[in-house]
Amino acid sequence: MDNTKPLIELEPDDDGRIRRTGNVLTASTHIITVVVGAGVLALAWAMAQLGWIAGIGSIVTFSAISIFTYSLVADCYRYPDPVTGQRNYTYMQAVKAYLGGRMYVLCGLVQYTKLAGITVGYTITSSTSLVAIRKAICFHNTGKAASCKFSNNPFMIGFGILQIFLSQIPNFNELTWLSTAAAITSFGYVFIGSGLCLSVVLSGKGAATSITGTKLPVEDKLLKVFTAMGNIGLACTYATVIYDIMDTLKSHPAENKQMKRANVLGVTAMTILFLLCSGLGYAAFGDNTPGNILTGFTDPFWLVALGNGCIVMHMIGAYQVMGQPFFRIVEMGANMVWPDSDFINKEYSFMMAGTSSHLEP
Repeated sequence: MDNTKPLIELEPDDDGRIRRTGNVLTASTHIITVVVGAGVLALAWAMAQLGWIAGIGSIVTFSAISIFTYSLVADCYRYPDPVTGQRNYTYMQAVKAYLGGRMYVLCGLVQYTKLAGITVGYTITSSTSLVAIRKAICFHNTGKAASCKFSNNPFMIGFGILQIFLSQIPNFNELTWLSTAAAITSFGYVFIGSGLCLSVVLSGKGAATSITGTKLPVEDKLLKVFTAMGNIGLACTYATVIYDIMDTLKSHPAENKQMKRANVLGVTAMTILFLLCSGLGYAAFGDNTPGNILTGFTDPFWLVALGNGCIVMHMIGAYQVMGQPFFRIVEMGANMVWPDSDFINKEYSFMMAGTSSHLEP
């Protein structure tokens, strides 16, 4: 039996840390988990504001910009040489290495404020989808005339408690299974939403569309066009976690080469899903396209509920992927303030689902 491979995997990496085992496929999975969020269901609204030409053109253009930009950013993972230089473990370390301390502080404030805001948004989105599932079941059982109103608060609290446990996953290397599940469910709700829209179009009940989008007064049209383009641009970004993803990649071939391939694969998958969902949504609803295409359907209730369930599952994984950098900075601050505290610095083992796990700072 050849024991070379296990021995190599046990050896530390060039920086003394546990050997990284990530590859192009796992990095692509992380990228898809981040960029293909529930916001993809809102891109049909953006398409309705822009029309076919500007809508498709904007999605393709922003995708191309993402591939180009993140290929440049991938070369900054190591400093000063992109292949042999010292690793920048986080986006902020790269900013400090290349741009200096002042930009390090400024970009840090922007990055971690954004990450905190995104995780709050994920919590709200998840609770909204859980309420939508409960409403779909309620309307199915009691009729559409029933008053099915539920509070989001219990769902937000439950989601937060779950994330507390998941936040003890030590690093991105251990997030691959959760990220893979999240990526799969993101395809699930996109295909459900797109499939429902396709059924409307094929049945001949689709709404009228145009190459210029909604017809509105000039000032209202400009506002909605810029809002739509902003939504598309934001949907294509994942700069805040790109180095956390790169830090999971094995050293050979070079990390920047692997990441560039992962960028192409991840962004290509993203672009296909964006065009599919936005195009079919606009074709189904026309100028009346809702902010979330799933909200435009009530039947079949089980499929709508399944779509919302996929959103929740995706948000669980995406929360952890986007939250890891924020968790790290909080833990570093806690270690600096309370260096002698066992509660902050000691690991605590526990059993979960029949396996041994541990809580750590």
